[in-house]
Amino acid sequence: MTTKAAGQRDSFDQAEFDHFRQFLQDACGIALGDNKQYLVSSRIRRLLEEHNLESFSDLVKALKASNSRRLKDQVIDVMTTNETFWFRDIYPYEHLKDHLLPALMTREHKGAGPVRIWSAACSSGQEPYSISIMVEEFRRQSMGALFRPVQILATDLSSIVLEQARAAEYDRSSVLRGLSDERLTRYFDVAKENIWRVKPVVRERVQFKAWNLLDPYASLGKFDMVFCRNVLIYFNPELKRRILQKLHTALKPGGILFLGSSEGLAGASDLFEMVRCDPGIMYRAV
Repeated sequence: MTTKAAGQRDSFDQAEFDHFRQFLQDACGIALGDNKQYLVSSRIRRLLEEHNLESFSDLVKALKASNSRRLKDQVIDVMTTNETFWFRDIYPYEHLKDHLLPALMTREHKGAGPVRIWSAACSSGQEPYSISIMVEEFRRQSMGALFRPVQILATDLSSIVLEQARAAEYDRSSVLRGLSDERLTRYFDVAKENIWRVKPVVRERVQFKAWNLLDPYASLGKFDMVFCRNVLIYFNPELKRRILQKLHTALKPGGILFLGSSEGLAGASDLFEMVRCDPGIMYRAV
């Protein structure tokens, strides 16, 4: 078989692009615009080579016919920007430590069960581990007074990034993105040269689970807080509204939702009260 030139290998016609868009929407709700052909082409080129596929058309056929979860996960992985770093935008974490946790840890709440926090698009783990570090810092400044345990559920659609998150190991370029030297020293061990591993005291609060935001949430239970940040931008308005409605049902009465700095309530404003964190915004379930 003659191998196609790179320019031909990842080219595709409108019908193929439409099939690919439908696969993404069905698999995870991601809505690709009409002008995203170049984005798709640039991101899937490596997958064509890795799976020895001759064309984008072959990839579409493989996605339709294949029972390979790995191939589907890889496509979803490259088509979602797993752009993440430690303590992103900082204010949600500082507000968690300085206001939300103190309110939930008063003596009157003792025996009320664990504080449950959901990192709903955790990518390679920086967000849930940042949350856990803030819990640890609150515990330290409160002389160890955690009247309730804190449980963090971290979910993502991609099993590939979840493998990275569970490993809890990060290279130099990763740890330089948002971590101070003091936090790196206190909450990480050196695993090997230029690789750092999150310490057990931080890891042990976090449970990872593969989860599609379009799935029913009932089995997850209720949460005091949900971090669903920088993921709604991938969905069309109708799916955004549906997901926000589902997140509302997953929150306890008065529970807190953190969205990304460029995201809003997308037609679900009747379900949440906007609260200014000064700086930043959070949403309280009503």
